[in-house]
Amino acid sequence: MKTRKQQYVTIKGTKNGLTLHLDDSCSFDELLDGLQNMLSIEQYTDGKGQKISVHIKLGNRYLHQEQEEQLIELIASKKDLYVHSIVSEVITKKEARRMKEESEIISVSRIVRSGQVLHVTGDLLLIGDVNPGGTVQAGGNIFVLGSLKGIAHAGYNGNKQAVIAASEMLPTQLRISHVLNRSPDHIQQGNDMECAYLDTDGNMVIERLQHLAHLRPDLTRLEGGM
Repeated sequence: MKTRKQQYVTIKGTKNGLTLHLDDSCSFDELLDGLQNMLSIEQYTDGKGQKISVHIKLGNRYLHQEQEEQLIELIASKKDLYVHSIVSEVITKKEARRMKEESEIISVSRIVRSGQVLHVTGDLLLIGDVNPGGTVQAGGNIFVLGSLKGIAHAGYNGNKQAVIAASEMLPTQLRISHVLNRSPDHIQQGNDMECAYLDTDGNMVIERLQHLAHLRPDLTRLEGGM
């Protein structure tokens, strides 16, 4: 029976500490019992008197806050260990709903005038202009089929892969994630649509829209192709 309990927990040592892979098919009480047995048998030390970080992989198991606290307390009872992270493959309905909202494309046909703010959780497709003093904000990308002469903030939740595109790119301010660019120093030539994105160094760059397919190939969400 003791051997089986130890099978509920698989432990691997890495340069970043210990990783515990926890069985996701047994009951939570059985899991705690198996973990308690493992911790009472094994001795863990880095040889320098410092605590060892523990990374917990739950697999397809979701823990309530009280259960997480029990798990952390049990591992912390081993004086040389502390929990650094807990990762589950399962998400809550609230998290799933947020992810769905952030992946939706919201299409709006209007003019965003001075003093107005148009805010969406996902991607924004604006058919119209953003006048000076107007603001558009999106958790994802911003596409303006018109003149962008106001403020645009894409990826406001920290999405650095977000882009801003417009038929006429003449903004007073562009912002992607937390990177700000006031009135870009360029004059648009011709009628080409332009896009703004963050390069690998985190700098904002403005290019012709044609470059976007190579820079952000994952923007195409239709499956199957033509």
